[in-house]
Amino acid sequence: MDTLVLGIGNTLLTDEGVGVHAVQYLKEHYTDLPDTEYLDGGTLSFTLAIPVEQADRLIVIDATQLNDEPGTVRTFIGAEMDTFLNKQTKRSVHEVGLIDLVNIARLTEQLPHKRALIGIQPEIIDWGELPSPAVQAAIPVAVRKTIELIEEWNA
Repeated sequence: MDTLVLGIGNTLLTDEGVGVHAVQYLKEHYTDLPDTEYLDGGTLSFTLAIPVEQADRLIVIDATQLNDEPGTVRTFIGAEMDTFLNKQTKRSVHEVGLIDLVNIARLTEQLPHKRALIGIQPEIIDWGELPSPAVQAAIPVAVRKTIELIEEWNA
């Protein structure tokens, strides 16, 4: 596959599920992007190492502690993504962390050269099936950034 867009999160924990909600939005509204696969990564597991390693380009969308206003969207590309992930001191609520998947791909020398993390600052991490209003409003912003990256990388 050329581009993998991986949405991460637990959709039962309000804003924590924003990556999955964003990928669902992409699946519904951007079905015609060539050589692009959307994957609901849920709460992550080591089984995701295979699709990550098979991708030429990787975009991950996830709730991310940015120390900013809820709904803030930030993009980390390439080595900037790696540096950001390595600086995260708080353990992920996921089975494995995104940094674990990146490191597996790096160890097997199959880390996508073009990769990005689109992080969205959560407001609420508590029981609930829908993101908070601020994070819900950030989904189209994250989707637009995803599409822009795919178009830039395909140019």
